[in-house]
Amino acid sequence: MIVAVAVQRHTDLMKLFLPSARATNWLLVVGFSSIGYALYMRYLAVEQPAVGLACQAGLNTWLCFTRQITIMLFTYSIFGWFAFIVATLNLLRPTLVLFAVALAAACFGVVLYNVGLSSLAAGLLVLSLARRAPEPD
Repeated sequence: MIVAVAVQRHTDLMKLFLPSARATNWLLVVGFSSIGYALYMRYLAVEQPAVGLACQAGLNTWLCFTRQITIMLFTYSIFGWFAFIVATLNLLRPTLVLFAVALAAACFGVVLYNVGLSSLAAGLLVLSLARRAPEPD
């Protein structure tokens, strides 16, 4: 009886950070949406020669604006650094919001040429699932 109580106390103290089924579904939506938009930006805006020539010729559309911002962000590895920093914060204090933001940034970074830091961030996200859940305040 005493052992069972001690084991129960130990498992309550060592509860892992695991998203619920509903949260996992939302994380899947966040991940696939960010991969989809990153693929759209890479293959239909950044690497498309006709779009590049039109934007350099002075076309003033939302696609040219987002193309210019995307190129600037992946040139300076902003996607990778942002994903790495948020994933590190999530590793230190796991929350669902930080996990979702780091997941989206890592997905963007992997698709948009920031593979090194973004894959490191994805590894930190996996490690954060092995951490204890934070105690409620």
